[in-house]
Amino acid sequence: MPQASEATVEEAAAADIVGRDEQIAPAPRVSVQAFCETVDTAAAVQAAGEDRRMAKAHLRIQMGGLTAAAEAYRSAPTPNVIILESENPGDDILAGLDQLAEVCDPGTRVVVIGRTNDVMLYRELVRRGVSDYLISPVGALHVVRSVCGLFSAPDAKPVGRIIAVTGAKGGVGASTVAHNIAFSIARDLALDAVVTDLDLAFGTAGLDFNQDPPQGIAEAVFSPDRVDTAFVDRLLAKCTDHLSLLAAPATLDRVYDFATDAFEAIFDSLRATVPCIVLDVPHQWAGWTKQSLIAADDILIVAAPDLANLRNAKNIYDFLKAARPNDHRPAYCLNQVGVPKRPEIKAADFAKALEVDPVAIIPFEPSLFGAAANNGQMIAEISSSHRTAEMFRGLGQLLTGRTEPKKQRAGLLSPLIEKLLR
Repeated sequence: MPQASEATVEEAAAADIVGRDEQIAPAPRVSVQAFCETVDTAAAVQAAGEDRRMAKAHLRIQMGGLTAAAEAYRSAPTPNVIILESENPGDDILAGLDQLAEVCDPGTRVVVIGRTNDVMLYRELVRRGVSDYLISPVGALHVVRSVCGLFSAPDAKPVGRIIAVTGAKGGVGASTVAHNIAFSIARDLALDAVVTDLDLAFGTAGLDFNQDPPQGIAEAVFSPDRVDTAFVDRLLAKCTDHLSLLAAPATLDRVYDFATDAFEAIFDSLRATVPCIVLDVPHQWAGWTKQSLIAADDILIVAAPDLANLRNAKNIYDFLKAARPNDHRPAYCLNQVGVPKRPEIKAADFAKALEVDPVAIIPFEPSLFGAAANNGQMIAEISSSHRTAEMFRGLGQLLTGRTEPKKQRAGLLSPLIEKLLR
């Protein structure tokens, strides 16, 4: 619906920032053509086309508004989505849409951007088959939300949230952090989650969860034609009631070189059925790791307190912040802090370099982490009340944007009622 009053540029920007907290389903492979009248709107549409959720959409922008659109489609088929900007009054918009309807192919969805804030105009546009009406000035996220929303049914299940965890340097414990966060999300938030181990050669998720599944992510990535929801579901190994594992083979019998979009179908299948997907992204810089990070909903960088980690963490942070302008900024945490006799860079220096504080500072506790690793357990299984387990719970809540489920107070008759129900 139109807003109560015409938004200013500042209000549109503020709305973009607020909108980052909502979950927007990515657009499918569709063609989108925009006909703009102002440079500002054209820039907003261009920025929307560069958003990760519009990565599959093919966007083309022209100037000229409704008149140019009607002329263009007299001799050419219409795309899946047409975005039209008009600064004219409502009657002129309706007249222009009537002309466009004469050359518009059935099934094409139309989004109109106008300056007239009128409920009656909105209703008339809907009656004519317009899919959405936006009031200018618009921001990039307004366009992303509108286009992506055209292909999300109102009663559809929410799209799963992808959380990518990667290390600023090898050996900083990013996999351990990722697995413990996923375990906390599943156990403490009662949210179905899948750990996806992307380190096919040396992945440790199977060891950490004491699992040795016969199949895993390799079967999916090397058989892209077979990937669908049912196929991926058969590859999952169940760890707990709410946690499953898509394990890496951890063998060296083949070379694991992948195309940039090699894991895209797997992630899409997981999104369709699982509320939360935690990616254990190995520390390497390739097209597919870069794309996996950019396409994630939330990112956690794990760093140890030394100079190389500081440099790498800043490089990764700055790159992802620039590549994802309409998303949350990446988060980072410091791990293995407090190693005896080791000179360390302080958290304040990390915060100064990255211009943001770490979301957690995980202390160096070799006995606790060593026992968990050797037993194939998570920290919370070793000691649920330990401060480090509390940190992982906090990270799980932060990255999912959720809080712990409310527990109903047990009444005096609760044991009797439960017994009768059984």
